[in-house]
Amino acid sequence: MRNLKYHEKKLLKKVDLFSWKKERNIHENAILSRYKILRREDYYAYDKLSGRIKKIANRLKKLDFKDPFRIKMTDELLGKLYRMGLINVKKNLKQCAEIPASAFCRRRLPVVLVRMKFCENLKQATEFVQGGHIRIGPNIITDPSFHVTRIMEDFVTWSDHSKIKKHILKYNDKLDDYDLL
Repeated sequence: MRNLKYHEKKLLKKVDLFSWKKERNIHENAILSRYKILRREDYYAYDKLSGRIKKIANRLKKLDFKDPFRIKMTDELLGKLYRMGLINVKKNLKQCAEIPASAFCRRRLPVVLVRMKFCENLKQATEFVQGGHIRIGPNIITDPSFHVTRIMEDFVTWSDHSKIKKHILKYNDKLDDYDLL
């Protein structure tokens, strides 16, 4: 590489070519690859939501401990987060203040499919979701960023016309002739 001229050195004096715009970029990329998130905007949305939850929890902490409004809002917030599957136990506001963006990633449909042993890995689960093989209740879901709540977990099944469901039924000798139509 050639030596820089005087005016080039002067222009580049204040520029640091080795620093990134965000220091969290490495952590962000690790989460994106771990949970196989296809769009970076989804992770940004999860990060914003976790930040808002932390902000609400910190505002509620500043209120008086015996304030009826604080008690009511704390119960509602903990109940909502528990139903969404972001916290395991409805305990206190400290849990709300520590919710990471990866808690939302753990409730995505492909991650839930792997946890429920529908698929072996996240890549396969994402392909099944995008291919229309999974339904929740009567609705076929094709968006891998679909958030699955605790109640919805019980209704996750294969879609009726999925070839994978037919292979599973055939393997278990439960395939009905009516299902072949």
